[in-house]
Amino acid sequence: MAAKALMIQGTGSDVGKSVVVAALCRIARRRGLKVAPFKPQNMSNNAAACAGGEIGRAQALQAQAAGLAPKVDFNPVLLKPETDRGAQVVVRGKVFDTLSAADYMKRRSEIMDEVLLSFKRLTQSHELIFVEGAGSPAEINLRDGDIANMGFACAAEVPAVLIGDIDKGGVIAGIVGTQAVLSPEDAGMIRGFLVNKFRGDPSLFDAGVAAIESRTGWRCFGVIPWLTCVASLPAEDAVVLQGGRRDAGDGLRVVAPMLSRIANFDDADPLRMEPGVDFRWAPPGRPLPRDSDVIVLFGSKSTQGDLSFLRAQGWDHDILAHARAGGRVLGLCGGFQMLGTSIVDREGIDGPPGECPGLGLLDVRTEMTANKTVRSVEGNCVRTGLPVSGYEIHVGRTRGSDTARPMFDINGRADGAISADGLVQGSYLHGVFANNEFRRAWLRRCGAEASATLDYAAAVERSLDELADGVERALDVEALLGCATRPGLRKSSPA
Repeated sequence: MAAKALMIQGTGSDVGKSVVVAALCRIARRRGLKVAPFKPQNMSNNAAACAGGEIGRAQALQAQAAGLAPKVDFNPVLLKPETDRGAQVVVRGKVFDTLSAADYMKRRSEIMDEVLLSFKRLTQSHELIFVEGAGSPAEINLRDGDIANMGFACAAEVPAVLIGDIDKGGVIAGIVGTQAVLSPEDAGMIRGFLVNKFRGDPSLFDAGVAAIESRTGWRCFGVIPWLTCVASLPAEDAVVLQGGRRDAGDGLRVVAPMLSRIANFDDADPLRMEPGVDFRWAPPGRPLPRDSDVIVLFGSKSTQGDLSFLRAQGWDHDILAHARAGGRVLGLCGGFQMLGTSIVDREGIDGPPGECPGLGLLDVRTEMTANKTVRSVEGNCVRTGLPVSGYEIHVGRTRGSDTARPMFDINGRADGAISADGLVQGSYLHGVFANNEFRRAWLRRCGAEASATLDYAAAVERSLDELADGVERALDVEALLGCATRPGLRKSSPA
């Protein structure tokens, strides 16, 4: 089997590439096609564990839309930012190196072979591949050695369609300007464009579509309306957190600080969607609300860095005051490590070598280790006996007296810790709130008065169907699918 492929690129970040690819995967699956997603290079701290390692969370969602289990070939290169200038580089699910942005730019070409190898494997086992770009091809300063956009499109000979986000403004200039800065060869790879996130009557943009078509010579495949179902899907980028709180009225008040290197923040989605829970993201520069019932510290790609960030916001005082007043605190992964007495990093795995104090709410101590744990797990909640499943992605081992009261039993292995009074908890288990019965029991224990009724997995499936319905109504899907071609897979990308 030799698959056809089509690449979805964008005029910028957060224009909707990930969700459009998810929608197209679901649409193609409904039509009986054996479809798969592919993103050559992703930059995100929202990762998903799968056989062989970890990939971007968005590609796991796209795989779900396609009816597939996630696999490392769907996202062969994952960049996980640790600082403003450097990131951990994950290649085919495993840590390749930690590099500065400048050093990564120099080494991208040596990674291209792994990217093309993963893509070739997918083309041999599927009928259709939807490839997602990263950022924008208009960033021509990054074109030399590019593996994420036109560098990949030209190397694999995969045609592209360009997405513009009208909600951001300037969509006409964004699409026309992208063509203007591309080389003739790169511009020739683009078959057309679509406009995303339109609010109101799309016919009001007919003149805008005509203007773009006349200036670029590209055809428009459609104008996608603003689809509210997207808010119920796991997000790839932390930019979505800027929306702040969900107005849920009365209910259990759960607050989570927006850490600078927050990771796997989709752990919050089941809580955020649950009726009877008033979930809030606390942005930097503001104190944590005093009326909070529960404070949750989610994961971090740089535990020590985010611990310093947390203290710089004064959130450490808010959390300690909340705990002294009898409030509940939960830490997941990096948040769990922050709740302990100290973090020891002799080899500089997570930051400068040395030891830094934690918040001291759990009598545990974390030692950073070079080996990274990435695995899917199943087990039981120790307190309730309820089954749970999820995944781990972390470095470090956490030990101490409070681990004698673990949160979970993972096939005979204790995970997490609980304080003596039961009000402070920590665990390495991501995805635990997606377990409906456990989430309901946890919310009741935290004092939620309304019964928790959300079926999270079913809600995500409904949202994927609604997304596919909305996109299919808006686009000329047959014409779009007709642009897909069998890739050529050149040896390397042209400069």
